[in-house]
Amino acid sequence: MESLDDVLLEADDKMTKSIDHLKQGFTGLRTGKASPSLVENINVEYYGAPTRLRQLAGIATPEPRLIIINAYDPTALPAIEKAILAANLGVTPMNDGRVIRIPIPELSEERRKDLIKVGKRMAEEARVAIRGVRREANEQIKTLQKGSKITEDEEKNGLDEIQKYTDDFTRKVDLLLEAKEKDILAV
Repeated sequence: MESLDDVLLEADDKMTKSIDHLKQGFTGLRTGKASPSLVENINVEYYGAPTRLRQLAGIATPEPRLIIINAYDPTALPAIEKAILAANLGVTPMNDGRVIRIPIPELSEERRKDLIKVGKRMAEEARVAIRGVRREANEQIKTLQKGSKITEDEEKNGLDEIQKYTDDFTRKVDLLLEAKEKDILAV
């Protein structure tokens, strides 16, 4: 099977991936500022295949409230515009035939509260994923002890270490959520 160190490393790796996934999700949450990450992962139907927008176009933010999308293939502009509207981001793209401009409107108080709720839900999903990793790792450690691959002391130390990882990563989730809330509420 594996050793206690393998279980600890695997748990750390999976928890880190949960944090990375949360960060990725938070980049798609709209704040009052223009950010390429708001649109770069939108899938566009391009020649019958779903393709990420960042692979089809250059995305720039020349002003704090404006995103400009410059398609490598100008014939893809209508499909890009359609995909942005379908993504339901609360923005309206303007296609002038050469580039797509997306003005980012000021967020209303109600919209900010909705975005914070979405952020909290994403953070809770990350916490659940971290606790799932903890449960898995604890079961593996107990299996190792039952199989006489580690001692009872090593089992206790391993379980304590997993709990410490869980607490640390949960704290990171809370800090990321707090920072995102401040970002959303900033006017």
